Amino acid sequence: MRTPSLTRLSRFVARFRRAEHGVTAVEFAMVSLPLLVMTFGLLELAMVFLANVTLDNATYMAAREIRTGEFQTSGATAQSDFKTLVCSRMSWLSAQCPTALWVGVQTFSSFATLAAAPGPNPTTFNPVKNPPCFSPGQPTDIVLVNSYFEWNLFTPLLNNALENMGGGSGKRLLTSTTAFRNEPYNTNPPQGAGC
Repeated sequence: MRTPSLTRLSRFVARFRRAEHGVTAVEFAMVSLPLLVMTFGLLELAMVFLANVTLDNATYMAAREIRTGEFQTSGATAQSDFKTLVCSRMSWLSAQCPTALWVGVQTFSSFATLAAAPGPNPTTFNPVKNPPCFSPGQPTDIVLVNSYFEWNLFTPLLNNALENMGGGSGKRLLTSTTAFRNEPYNTNPPQGAGC
């Protein structure tokens, strides 16, 4: 024979199975976490692409001043001056730019040696231990300009997919590169430090 408490429990379970109130809330609770992660992940990915496009444009416009000799013949010819030039063109990222951006400029004797030069490795990139060199070159020199920007990822679970700096840093190294031959702008500009 059933006890009264067992009978009440079985009636409660039967009533619970038939109830349809709150089903939508329970279903939304089950779906909302993946939906929010996907939404924030999409926003993060879009921001990474937008930041990379901004870096590409800023690097190209600043490098144009090296190509035409305007940078070499101006009074400001140090690496920090070129970094400031790139930062000034990074619009919405200009607040993070002074601490998150590194620039490197190298000269090469031919396009073949330029092509054989190793590219940056994000997992071993350490601008404090190995700062990028800076040599904007003379007229008609072949020049390679690199910009590196550390982007802090903010979406959990997406960090593993987008992170490329290693060590669980939650950062992505965005890079922009442009190569060109300097124009024959002057016969005796400052050389800059060799690399």
